[in-house]
Amino acid sequence: MTAIAVTLAALLGLAVGSFLNVLIWRVPRNESVVRPPSHCPACDAEISARDNIPLLSWLVLRGRCRQCQAAISSRYPAVELLTCALFVGMVLARGVHADLPAYLYLAAVGVALSFIDLDVKRLPDVITYPSYLVGFGLLGTAAFVDHQPGYLGRALLGLATLGGFYFVLAVVKPGAMGWGDVKLAGVLGLYLGYLGWGELAVGAFLGFLFGGVVGLVLMIGNRAHRKSRIPFGPFMVLGAYVAVVAGAPLAHMYTHALTVR
Repeated sequence: MTAIAVTLAALLGLAVGSFLNVLIWRVPRNESVVRPPSHCPACDAEISARDNIPLLSWLVLRGRCRQCQAAISSRYPAVELLTCALFVGMVLARGVHADLPAYLYLAAVGVALSFIDLDVKRLPDVITYPSYLVGFGLLGTAAFVDHQPGYLGRALLGLATLGGFYFVLAVVKPGAMGWGDVKLAGVLGLYLGYLGWGELAVGAFLGFLFGGVVGLVLMIGNRAHRKSRIPFGPFMVLGAYVAVVAGAPLAHMYTHALTVR
């Protein structure tokens, strides 16, 4: 069963990653993700179905448009492979349970928001706001199937806790935290709170840890300074993903270390 689930997750991840490439490119430009169909940005030729197979088409075409031979960015297959890896990791960590669709959605939307934040330094409401509704619906369904209504209540408390924490940071120190980060924090709090308070704490902490380490490395390499605007969304998402797949053991290790001391 695990092999079948992993294979399906990998194929689904590649397909979803292909669609995420469309979101990442078009949403910041306020373009429809449906029309027009996928086309080459260089010659505007519509991409045929045979040239639109995730990862495989890019490899067969050797990263070039069939019509004009313009180079196709390697980021397209990279996004597909990343989404594939995240989906597989989620299945291996969470198993095939009622809440799996919710966390696969979180992984997908996290990829889209992370790359958009890196590109344009903002987290579009058109992706963030629907994630509240989708998350509530999917997690609510999982709580009903598992006969655990308390999980959904904890998820809502997680939303308020993490979202409120980021809201306070944004108000107390304007500019240090963007409002897009505040809105994303609520989404992440919803998903992490569903799993438990340990996962919520781990996800929040790791987001700041990852962001701080990368910021420090950039400053040491003279790639940034103390007032540089470094997109924080990707670090929030990475911290949340690690918390989903390994938050419980990490929280246990920390509390155990405190107990031993």
